[in-house]
Amino acid sequence: MQKRILTAGDSVESQCTRCKALLNHTIVAMVAGEVVRVKCNTCGSEHNHRPAKPAKVAQPKTVRAASGATRPAASRSTKTQGPSDEAIWEEAIKPHDPDRAVPYRMDGSFQLNSLLTHPTFGIGLVAVRQAGKVEVIFKSGRKLLRAN
Repeated sequence: MQKRILTAGDSVESQCTRCKALLNHTIVAMVAGEVVRVKCNTCGSEHNHRPAKPAKVAQPKTVRAASGATRPAASRSTKTQGPSDEAIWEEAIKPHDPDRAVPYRMDGSFQLNSLLTHPTFGIGLVAVRQAGKVEVIFKSGRKLLRAN
């Protein structure tokens, strides 16, 4: 398969500096057979050619041991394995009556292990009290909320 020879006036894909996207551009200037200046067909701005970057292929990382041998690096997980947020929430609110949950207010004061209702997150249990904040366990996970 032959590569097409580009000339001024041809269309080429380039990263537009104004649109912040990979778009079709018209070649304005070339030096030694290389595209150097283009004009965006979408917004009309003229800028240096920024070709599309080739996709990177992920390679497994290796760690060099003291003996000089290499081994695959241990993968790091951002989330530790354990019970899901939903399971923790269900277990935490089991002994409480959801009908006695207090509506959440930013200027409200909440006790530890008390239920509150939030307009977005639903029913939650106050797990930690800090100065001006409370950490609440909701079905969707833990949230840090403002409170007195």
